[in-house]
Amino acid sequence: MTPAQRPAWRTVPNLVTAIRFALIAPIVALLLWWAQPLGAAVLAACFGASDWVDGYLARKLDQVSRAGEILDPIADRLGIACIAAALAACGAAPWWTIAVFPAVDLIVFGAYLARRDRRLKVTWIGKARTAVAMAGFLVLMVGMTPVPDWVPVAGQAGLACAAVLHIGAGVGYWRQLRSPSAPGPGNRPGS
Repeated sequence: MTPAQRPAWRTVPNLVTAIRFALIAPIVALLLWWAQPLGAAVLAACFGASDWVDGYLARKLDQVSRAGEILDPIADRLGIACIAAALAACGAAPWWTIAVFPAVDLIVFGAYLARRDRRLKVTWIGKARTAVAMAGFLVLMVGMTPVPDWVPVAGQAGLACAAVLHIGAGVGYWRQLRSPSAPGPGNRPGS
């Protein structure tokens, strides 16, 4: 099948995004039911790295698609929410930091529904938030094994930083949605 014949959603980056979706359930299961935090950490590292990989491939292969623009941030949000909730349920993460992620996302999503003509630009704070959250998750997972006491504390501090960055990213995306001029077409929604 030639690129001209391929449906717009059938791209290599979208396959990577689909793999990210598929990694969420095993990560949660390894944390909650199988008590395998190191296995969960390995899969979570793959989940986090694949976020960069799909964006890189979309640009490198010139396979940016509207489906990818929609699915990529959904995979990020769903993965972060599920992993964070699993860590909180295990007692590894404080619930207050976990509550920040869906609360901000719901506010931004509500603003997006009111202004669907807008497309959000990815911001540096949004990218930093995702990286810090994933690093915090990994440290927390490692902290669930016999390690020095400072390891889980460092993971909780990383997650708290990610929560603060998430609030900052949410404010930035909300301002984009409220601004009088929309970002140009072809920009990915914020992640």
